[in-house]
Amino acid sequence: MQYLHAMVRVRDLGESLNFYVNLLGLKEIRRSEYPEGRFTLVYLATAEGQPEVELTYNWDAPDTYGDARNFGHLAFAVDDIYALCATLQAGGVTIRRPPRDGRMAFAKSPDGISIELLQRGQPLPPAEPWMSMPNVGTW
Repeated sequence: MQYLHAMVRVRDLGESLNFYVNLLGLKEIRRSEYPEGRFTLVYLATAEGQPEVELTYNWDAPDTYGDARNFGHLAFAVDDIYALCATLQAGGVTIRRPPRDGRMAFAKSPDGISIELLQRGQPLPPAEPWMSMPNVGTW
């Protein structure tokens, strides 16, 4: 398993970039705009290939997210997303967003922190029982 990034929701992207880049010294590694979802993702790190901070800017978000909404999730690349999800389930963990696409899943820690699991490399072929499982609650 490899630690990838932590996600933080931001109210003002320019103000946040000033803090993280100009003041804290992180570097912008990449940026993705999603007009259809009305959000921007900016990944920052101390250097290329290092764990990242993902800034998520929701274009239409309210002025405040509240205490529980601006920290989003921890993300990990895994060797076999199906095997890890099965292990989590066997341990009593609910898979909140099943890996229907063979690429991405979400679960929550005992403290309610969202954990994103991403298949390392190419997605696995879609397979049951994951393909038929619905999302559960929030993730």
